[in-house]
Amino acid sequence: MNLLIPIIIIVAAFFIGSYIEKNHYQEIEQRERKYKDIPAVSSKSILEKDRVTDYQLVSGSVVISNDAFKQLVAGLYNFFGGRVSVYETLLDRARREAVLRMKQKAKMINADIIVNVRFQTSKLGAVSPQNKKSLGLFEILVYGTAVKYGHNKIDKSGLYDWMTSANQAC
Repeated sequence: MNLLIPIIIIVAAFFIGSYIEKNHYQEIEQRERKYKDIPAVSSKSILEKDRVTDYQLVSGSVVISNDAFKQLVAGLYNFFGGRVSVYETLLDRARREAVLRMKQKAKMINADIIVNVRFQTSKLGAVSPQNKKSLGLFEILVYGTAVKYGHNKIDKSGLYDWMTSANQAC
């Protein structure tokens, strides 16, 4: 009987976590379609510099935590070794969410593109010397320069070719 309660909690954490993750992915995909007109590239150079009317640093940040099921699975992988795929989806959602928050800020200033995009990941939470455990919180920060072009909007049909060649040059 004593073992039944933890098993029920772990199984419930798995199903609840899966449900929340699935819904969050659907929301992310919907918002990505909304902000697809604002490219975010790692290139430091920009197209048509003479038409730039404004630029501003924009950022997006998200703090994430792992659920009980992911902690259990990660603990097993830590013991036996191997790729911890349960954290990969967690970090993927966090990175995509941070980019969307950055694009939302760029949209508020009517930016046409975000250049020089960079990511930073930090583990949060104090580790006590007695139990050597932390809270399992992570922050994903993404930042870049939002660029606004003059009244004549940039033709984004040729932007993909420019982004591809600019990123290959880096």
